[in-house]
Amino acid sequence: MRRDDPVYIGVMFSQTGWTAVTEKSMLSATMFAIDEINQSGGINGRELIPVYRDPAGEPAAYKAMAADILADGKVKVILGCYTSSQRKAVLTALDKEAGILCYPAQYEGFEYSESAMYFGAVPNQNSLLLARYLLENHSPRIYIVGSDYIWPRESGRIMGDLIRSGGGEVLGERYLGQQAKRPEMDSLIADIMKCRPDIIFNNFVGQSNLDFYNAYAGNGLDAGQIMVASLTTSEADLQEIDPKAAVGHITAATYFASQANPANISLLERYKTARGEPAHTNMCWDAAYTQTHMVAQAMRNGSADSIGSIRAGILGTSFEAPQGRVAIDPSNLHCYVWPKIGIVRNDGQFDIVAQTKNAIRPNPYMTSYSINSDEKTAAETISHTPEWT
Repeated sequence: MRRDDPVYIGVMFSQTGWTAVTEKSMLSATMFAIDEINQSGGINGRELIPVYRDPAGEPAAYKAMAADILADGKVKVILGCYTSSQRKAVLTALDKEAGILCYPAQYEGFEYSESAMYFGAVPNQNSLLLARYLLENHSPRIYIVGSDYIWPRESGRIMGDLIRSGGGEVLGERYLGQQAKRPEMDSLIADIMKCRPDIIFNNFVGQSNLDFYNAYAGNGLDAGQIMVASLTTSEADLQEIDPKAAVGHITAATYFASQANPANISLLERYKTARGEPAHTNMCWDAAYTQTHMVAQAMRNGSADSIGSIRAGILGTSFEAPQGRVAIDPSNLHCYVWPKIGIVRNDGQFDIVAQTKNAIRPNPYMTSYSINSDEKTAAETISHTPEWT
């Protein structure tokens, strides 16, 4: 491999700060994918070298570090961000510096940027499946909670619309700051217990998510009394939560580590062989791993030094990801994904209880959400688009 002419790629995931619990797993996935790429010949013989920064979860740091990474023109692509505020901060830097942000997290939709590729789910790919599952299998009386920023509030609004459209009720809705302390969580739990919902729809993120589950269990609640349903709670969170606080709760995700498909089994085996320990994978790990390999494919098939070539290459290919075969929709730059519903087990993994038969087309610009929405266009599959290879 030619080390004298490497290809540089930006990597920005936080190992410190309030979102570190999830971003550490995204960093792990990205670095593992880069190792795999280099072990298989790099980018047409050129070594792929990560240019890493730790923004500590702070949007201002993401913006400043993105500008710094892109300044000399060597980096064409940044892999990074978890929250919407982080992503939006980086995109403001990309307004001035040429480059592409590949974003591996679920988010609220209603964004389009020529400088971004979105590898996580949007609401028609996770909220809709979760709402239908809850309405079909549980009494539809919910209480909505979450962190106080863009994605949790918009996600809560969408879930509320879906539940009401199916005849359910929203009994309460509260959002807490990212530095919320245990007394605030206890006050929230007290109000939930007073309202007596059947389900809590939980949009807490990062450390706040861990604190919520621990406060929930600390106040004597369990899934047999009030079930918690989430779009964010993953295997990464479950490693940090008291198992008694998590068992029996529901997550809608594009990927679970417990999947038995060949691509996932192979990934877990390769990781253990390479690292000497089991992989701690989750939905964001999967997306971070996938986007790294798709960028590398695009660089190999075109020019690693041309932003236009890289973008066209990503749009012209698909990838056999651990979750299933995925691709970016050229019409909106979002990813086809494989939605699933999982219930937390005693061992911190998920039993998959529902899943789609095909990858679901992203529709990030739906203006209204109803449980009876016509999802014909949103459910088109990768096989319907022969230009993807």
